[in-house]
Amino acid sequence: MKLHELKARLGSRRRNKRVGRGIAAGQGKTAGRGTKGQGARAGEGGHLYRQGGNLPFYRRLPFKRGFTNLQRVEWHEVNLNRLGSFAAGAEITPALLHSAGLIRDTHRPVVILGRGQLKVALTVRAHRVTSTARAEIERAGGRVELLETA
Repeated sequence: MKLHELKARLGSRRRNKRVGRGIAAGQGKTAGRGTKGQGARAGEGGHLYRQGGNLPFYRRLPFKRGFTNLQRVEWHEVNLNRLGSFAAGAEITPALLHSAGLIRDTHRPVVILGRGQLKVALTVRAHRVTSTARAEIERAGGRVELLETA
């Protein structure tokens, strides 16, 4: 079989409707556009958000107001109760948290939150640590080192 022998399956391709070719053709005179009005004119439709006098959809939605801060920092949040499974004396880094499955990627900065209690002494290296988390880590005999946020 060669390319010039290929044919579309029967019924898969419909002929275009030829409008405006006289009354006998079935789509003559107004050519299926009705009579008068915006839809009957050439270049019908208006601009993208026009809704014919209604309050446009994008202005009806309250959550679209305000602005999006492009410099917003998304943090990986890790609570103290998640750190209890590590061995005593371990050095907790974003890479270790990633390999343990506690954070998704190492590109976003990590913040340690103070929910839960810590029984083992750990060295925690994170970008941010809350005051309650810092107090709990130091109470357990560990230490906190802050990393630079990129």
